[in-house]
Amino acid sequence: MMLRAVCVCVLVAGIALPLAAASRRPVKFHHGLVVTADSLATSAGRDILMEGGNAVDAAVAAGFVLAVTYPEAGNLGGGGFMLIRRGDGTAVMIDFREKAPGAASRDMYLDSTGVPVPQRSLLGPLAAGVPGTVAGLLHALAAYGTKDRERVLRFALQCAERGFTVDERLAASFSADWTELSRFPSSMRAFSRQGTPPAAGETLRQPDLAETLCLIIARGTDGFYAGPVAEKIVEEVARNGGIMTASDLAAYRPVERTPLRGTYRGYEILTASPPSAGGIALLQILNTLEQFDVRRLGWNSSRALHLFASACQRAFADRSAFVGDPDAVAVPVDSLITKAYAVGRFGGWDSVHAVHGDAITAGSPAGNHQTTHLCTADQWGNVVSMTYTLNSTFGCKDVVEGAGFLLNNEMDDFSVKRGAPNVDGLPGGEPNSIAPGKRMVSSMCPTIVLKHGRPFMAVGARGGSRIPTAVTQIISNVVDHGMDIQEAVDAPRVHMQWHPDTMEHDRRGLVDDVLRNLGSMGYNLKEVNWTARVEALMIDSTSSYFLGGPDPRENGVALGY
Repeated sequence: MMLRAVCVCVLVAGIALPLAAASRRPVKFHHGLVVTADSLATSAGRDILMEGGNAVDAAVAAGFVLAVTYPEAGNLGGGGFMLIRRGDGTAVMIDFREKAPGAASRDMYLDSTGVPVPQRSLLGPLAAGVPGTVAGLLHALAAYGTKDRERVLRFALQCAERGFTVDERLAASFSADWTELSRFPSSMRAFSRQGTPPAAGETLRQPDLAETLCLIIARGTDGFYAGPVAEKIVEEVARNGGIMTASDLAAYRPVERTPLRGTYRGYEILTASPPSAGGIALLQILNTLEQFDVRRLGWNSSRALHLFASACQRAFADRSAFVGDPDAVAVPVDSLITKAYAVGRFGGWDSVHAVHGDAITAGSPAGNHQTTHLCTADQWGNVVSMTYTLNSTFGCKDVVEGAGFLLNNEMDDFSVKRGAPNVDGLPGGEPNSIAPGKRMVSSMCPTIVLKHGRPFMAVGARGGSRIPTAVTQIISNVVDHGMDIQEAVDAPRVHMQWHPDTMEHDRRGLVDDVLRNLGSMGYNLKEVNWTARVEALMIDSTSSYFLGGPDPRENGVALGY
């Protein structure tokens, strides 16, 4: 989540409008669809659907392939959330977020004077939480899938054994992070044969990762959380100053949670519940936008962006004050996501001037980051929206020797000290303080939108704190501005949070007069090359088509049949 095309715009009455001709049309399929950031992962999921597998089977297959072909984010050593809406109308969120090791302590990333030590919560296995991905994906497959492990993991194993061709995107990611990766001999052995980053066009084979996948196929979760792989994790962690133990691994379990539910202009929203803060922020922002005629304000006009930014500031302030692991602290979710709370939070809003973060406090409710997202849907009405992550690009940069996968650096998503910012610049709050066995707060918000009680859209993103703001804009683009799913994903986006006091926007994403207007309102504007990356799909109930919306910002791919 450290990472941080644009459609052409024209000026009409002071409003930036996307040119319809500048956007691609969504791909369409009749029987099912898979959308991921990687062509091989998408193909693996699509093949599962064609063989009669359901959306969960396809999501798990794609997730394991991403662990091979998308190593900066796809993972075995990280964690995340899978949101499932089944054909019978039931919904569940599988929480496979990482957990703090048993030896973790509140002040473990501070020096003797109480100051956070730079990089201690980011680089090396002391930064790693207990991984949840393998347990979460296998739980989803066993509980809600239809295929066996061998079939679902087969293509991931083949990609690791035979190798795959490194594309320019992956080569650039390796090059950007090579200095830190090269600090760990195990990472060099896993990814380099000549001491240099893999180049575009080279074949990357990962035999150690293939052996780990073989053990998972044969033994399920015991192939990862016990036996040789667990031993290698513990050895690698100890060798480089970490604290994770065999007991931590053996004790890890995913948790089934009830998704959050909200509405936006008659559409029902299913999204992630705590320990993710992303779903709460999404619903809070949508509840605020619903009070205004957003369409009439104009797409990406200065007035509309001022409203959006103000809503985001309040949602992120509440995140810091109230959200933590629901198994450890009381999170006032029901109050935070009500329409009435949103109305109260916007009382006295200044519709003309920007308000800086220091002037915004949390409400009073009653009682590049590197992530990746995928969506799947099948002919039986099952829909999956899944986001999982290592946190920063390539996680803590340390590959487990002999096992071939990277460990996460999710401990940075805790509040290492109250008020101290994490890698996203978000100040930490007391509910998210470090404690043994606790899950850290996340910004991930895999989301499913229903129309007239039927699945209409699945959407999610990677990008750390930029995730909920991006998902909000996709939903608003479709609902308020009538865009199709590909137009909604391709359209320029902005991001605003509580701190730092900066509105980010896609490169060449806003016209000059909008930028001038926002500047005169008092906004600190920053043009960036990296905003959140979104993967989405839509289901047209009239034509029964599945419509794909992959993000061109990361060469996303949608395939179905």
